[in-house]
Amino acid sequence: MDITVAIDAMGGDHGPHVTIPAALKALKDDDQLNIVLVGLQDAIEAELKARKATTNSRLRIHHASEVISMDEQPQSALKNKKDSSMRVAINLVKSGEASACVSAGNTGALMATARFVLKTLPGIDRPAIAGIFPSQKGKTYILDLGANADCTPEQLLQFAVMGSMLVSCVEHKDKPTVGLLNIGSEDIKGNEVVKQTGELLRKSHLNFYGNVEGNDIFKGTTDVVVCDGFVGNITLKAAEGLAQMMGRFLSQEFKRNWLTKLMGLVAMPVLKAFKNRMDPRNYNGASFLGLRGIVVKSHGGADSIAFLNAIHTAVEESRSGVLKRITEQLEIEHIQSQQIAMANTNSSDNEQ
Repeated sequence: MDITVAIDAMGGDHGPHVTIPAALKALKDDDQLNIVLVGLQDAIEAELKARKATTNSRLRIHHASEVISMDEQPQSALKNKKDSSMRVAINLVKSGEASACVSAGNTGALMATARFVLKTLPGIDRPAIAGIFPSQKGKTYILDLGANADCTPEQLLQFAVMGSMLVSCVEHKDKPTVGLLNIGSEDIKGNEVVKQTGELLRKSHLNFYGNVEGNDIFKGTTDVVVCDGFVGNITLKAAEGLAQMMGRFLSQEFKRNWLTKLMGLVAMPVLKAFKNRMDPRNYNGASFLGLRGIVVKSHGGADSIAFLNAIHTAVEESRSGVLKRITEQLEIEHIQSQQIAMANTNSSDNEQ
């Protein structure tokens, strides 16, 4: 199945120096992939020339005259830079010229622009950011990672539906398990929003495991973990900080003296394997779920390997029909909620 991905070639800390080599590698990996490089034409052509590459039937350039900086305010970018590489790439998704957009640019600007241009799916109040964490069982998908600091129980249910359908499509699991992030596994734990969300999830058609705690993310207790963006973003940054600290500590200990350096050489194969399993580049590519189009956000500081994984994520979501599955499941949940409301109304009338 042919897929076309629009890439914001100017986004991120490194722009075309990262996005273009990643795009070229993605084309080499997948002969059914087409890519549109969006951005300043001169800069893109210069990078292609440096890589001894040229445009062709599967790789073309779409000029955009503006670039959104990494520290630019989202509303300013949305209002004042209508020909930015980010916005033009998203416009290509809206027009149907591309199946997905990938950008390493400003997260706030990307979300604001994507929401404004693409709009949300029927039944979705707010889009959510879904990311992947390594776990003892492989991967754990968690959302929201920062788009929505405050959420209602209904919105968290929507996140659960989106996350479940994402894993079902991308990981090919029929009934992914869903956990609700809480301060304890018991139903009585948590604030009112979390308790009410738990009730909604128990009544849903999803494979709801129950409440999970922070350590369950890395145990792989459930396939999907749902939380609001405030908690999710703190979890993400704490995990990134822990991984960096562990790497530095290991390096310091092995460099302590000649004996530890020798031990480091002996342990090098194990250390390399450990580093590969924990390498954040392997999990790069956060999905903006709930939009009428596929948008994948790469880490701003990503190298070409990490950005390549973000492209692969966009391709997989496009081919697996994630948007259709989310829409269908939301309709099922909507019908059930109406039936429950009607049953409660009839019960109340009978009591009277």
